Amino acid sequence: MTDSDREKLDEIWQVHQSADWPEGLGSDEGQLMTLDTVIGGCLTYYLDEQHLDEPRIEILRDCLAELESIVQDLSEANIEYFRRLRFLGVTLLQDFS
Repeated sequence: MTDSDREKLDEIWQVHQSADWPEGLGSDEGQLMTLDTVIGGCLTYYLDEQHLDEPRIEILRDCLAELESIVQDLSEANIEYFRRLRFLGVTLLQDFS
């Protein structure tokens, strides 16, 4: 990932961190909160260390797969937050595929 790509990733991450947590997530809220925390943790680690180790890569892949299965059932009002989270995770993984 180039420095420019890292800066863009960091900018989008800042937007995501500033965004309000979506309301009305129903029974998926706890799972979505966990996925948001874990994916965000992987991203923070990458931005700090400039790499991801193999366990974090696997965790990120698993989280993105789980997120994908849940996001399709969300309302339009809530989906933007999780699309952005997915974009951040997928973009980060592209460096390790």
